Amino acid sequence: MAKKVVVIGSGLGGISAAITLATKGFDVEVFEKNDKIGGKLNVKEIDGYSFDLGPSLIILPHLFRRLYERAGKSMEDYVEFQELLPQWRGFFEDGAPFDIHPDAKVMERELEKLSDGGHGYWEFLVYSRRLWKFSEESYLERGADTLPEILRGFSPLEIAKGTDLAHSVYEGVARYIKDPNFRDMLAFFIKYVGSSPYDSPGHLNLMAYSQLGYGVWYPKGGLYNIALGYGKLMDELGVGIHLNSEVARIIKVGRKVNGIELADGTTVTADAVVSNMEVIPAYKRLLGESGLMMKRYELMFEPAASGLVMHFGVDREYPQLAHHNFFFSRN
Repeated sequence: MAKKVVVIGSGLGGISAAITLATKGFDVEVFEKNDKIGGKLNVKEIDGYSFDLGPSLIILPHLFRRLYERAGKSMEDYVEFQELLPQWRGFFEDGAPFDIHPDAKVMERELEKLSDGGHGYWEFLVYSRRLWKFSEESYLERGADTLPEILRGFSPLEIAKGTDLAHSVYEGVARYIKDPNFRDMLAFFIKYVGSSPYDSPGHLNLMAYSQLGYGVWYPKGGLYNIALGYGKLMDELGVGIHLNSEVARIIKVGRKVNGIELADGTTVTADAVVSNMEVIPAYKRLLGESGLMMKRYELMFEPAASGLVMHFGVDREYPQLAHHNFFFSRN
């Protein structure tokens, strides 16, 4: 009999775990407190308008494709991505709009708009790619959890060249880019993780290449089609999906987890439990942890910046705007 795994939450992390485990022969059930899967990847329809409530673009599309490939499927049979060109459009108080474009010839024309012709951009791209490739090999593809695991197999010279911990993100950009507007635009990649370019380590300049090297993409029909495609794949793999089923507690006997309890009192036994909740709420609410361990986690995982999001339904196109527009003030 296949071992049973319960997955708490159907955000992209929970979906990824459920699909991967199902392809490995596990009996998987997903419990989601909301009325649809997707987590932060969600949608709202009002008066004929459809609003993406979570992400508004996709980078690294090959990672989304992997889940289908693990199941022996083709992603295009479930969801179709289209590339967004330009990737971003920036507006500045003292200059014309500026586009970031992955095509080198187009980008050359954009760089001519800048005060110094975009001097240093191609060198910055090489620097960003070097940081990305080191992280991809040492951390991302390994699934490494500790610093020794990340650095295993690399010489001190490779580590020094593949990281930039001596500078902030902004300092890393400023080493190559002199135009102040362009500096701000390239330092803005760090906002993907809700951080400040002045405080974050320069190594996170790898994020520029993760977009510029692999493109910016949007699923035809809206971001929620990603969740719908994965939902269809889970059905085909026999993954049980329970909506409106909030998990109140992870059942633990000693150090062994053997199931969950739902908010309505129902218990579900399992050989393993995967939680897609945020780390601190999961430990506090589901496992009842407290004391020094939780204090350590609260120090480690400082909340990221938030934003105020406004959704507008409009009845016309605005040709001066691209898909993603950023407005930079002098201050």
